[in-house]
Amino acid sequence: MVPHEEHSPLQHTGLGEGRIEVVCGPMFSGKTEELLRRIRRAQIAAQPTVIFKPATDTRYQKDHVTSHDANALPSVTVSSSQGILDYLKAQPRPFTVVGIDEAQFFDERLPALCVELANNGIRVIAAGLDLDFKGIPFGVMPELLALAEEVTKLHAVCMETGRPAHFSHRIAGGDSTVEIGEKDRYIPLTRQAFVEARRQAHLNASRGE
Repeated sequence: MVPHEEHSPLQHTGLGEGRIEVVCGPMFSGKTEELLRRIRRAQIAAQPTVIFKPATDTRYQKDHVTSHDANALPSVTVSSSQGILDYLKAQPRPFTVVGIDEAQFFDERLPALCVELANNGIRVIAAGLDLDFKGIPFGVMPELLALAEEVTKLHAVCMETGRPAHFSHRIAGGDSTVEIGEKDRYIPLTRQAFVEARRQAHLNASRGE
């Protein structure tokens, strides 16, 4: 259960109504691109913004959030949800918009933190994978989806059929849930193509291939 804290160490921004927005979907569906688009629009309106990303994500630049299309904005890398709170508390002036990329990699504290930020008048935009490579709900994403005022579910293009894809299939690497990679390790697939790919992978594993 996510607590709705009555006393928060954060300053209330006093600017508009806080809210939680979640952008989700498979690999290569444009989640980070959509996060960056919303942050840029807030910056055009002169709203103080900041983007956080987990230290787990070692792709691209350490101090930027970067999409697959190489679009980027400066970001703050943190090792935990507490790191987000510590950074925000240390700032002399509050941010009105907080972006969180690769939300699925954060710890179980993230949903409560997002609620705390939204309750203090901050617009929170979180982007992440809703399913892991096995097709299982990923980390804290189900809870974030339930708490959000707005959910945007994006789709990629299936590499087998060309149809809208919702699943991320791992084509190389191990069996760990968290394994960072790009097109060398993952491809987006439709449900039918994903089920067949998983079946074939299990068959190959049983044969020792």
